[in-house]
Amino acid sequence: MGWVSKNWTLMSSSFIQARNVTLSFKPKSREPVTALNNFTIEVTKGEFVSIVGPSGCGKSTFLNVVLGLIKPDTGEIRLNGTPIKGPGQERAMVFQEFGLLPWRTVAANVELGLELKGVPAAERVNRATALIRLVGLAGFERHYPHELSGGMKQRVGLARALATEPEVLLMDEPFAALDAQTRDLMQAELLQIWERTQKTVLFVTHSIEEAAYLSDRVIVMTARPGRTKSILKVNLPRPRDYEMRLCAQFNDIKADIWNTLKDELSARSLDGH
Repeated sequence: MGWVSKNWTLMSSSFIQARNVTLSFKPKSREPVTALNNFTIEVTKGEFVSIVGPSGCGKSTFLNVVLGLIKPDTGEIRLNGTPIKGPGQERAMVFQEFGLLPWRTVAANVELGLELKGVPAAERVNRATALIRLVGLAGFERHYPHELSGGMKQRVGLARALATEPEVLLMDEPFAALDAQTRDLMQAELLQIWERTQKTVLFVTHSIEEAAYLSDRVIVMTARPGRTKSILKVNLPRPRDYEMRLCAQFNDIKADIWNTLKDELSARSLDGH
């Protein structure tokens, strides 16, 4: 088997700890909806962890809780031992929607977070230039978003997230809108960037193959309300290349994730979620 599944006990050495996180949305005109129910995970520093689960199970909601935009009803999330009470510069998000400001150039979009922090102009330019080179966009500093392909836009979004030097990178289906070839390329480039920067990554995806290829561990969530069903360890060597996807072990890992997930997809369909 390509993974190890086990009941997970939170440890004091964990970098990110989520313990019994429960969250319900209570719109005035509809019945309350419980998105997360006693969701519990841990992530060690520098680890790449993917979260998969049925649509509507609370994956993106959990990222927003970690980002500090949403406060859970019960439970607690800690970063390096400190409770998360709101947004902080040690966390950054990369969204599926590129979220670039159309009136700003590539360089100006990358510099945005630094500008908001009051970083001096010369330092902003130097840091943005280095990151634009890191994500493979050297020569496009003065281009505008409408002049870029989808993959290029997502590279800008990644550079912008890295610019403020966060400790944690939260990624919410960042490659879902890309064509298959560009998605494969972006996955490989993300791994290279992660290996160079050693950021702690929480990565939400609906793609089993993507989760297996990128991750140290894969968290499988139940159908809504989302809970931790299994934590699967991906025992594949790094660095990883595209050819690795052709090996039998990689296919075994994909099958293991699918077999863990498929009952939850059926439950979601039966419940009408």
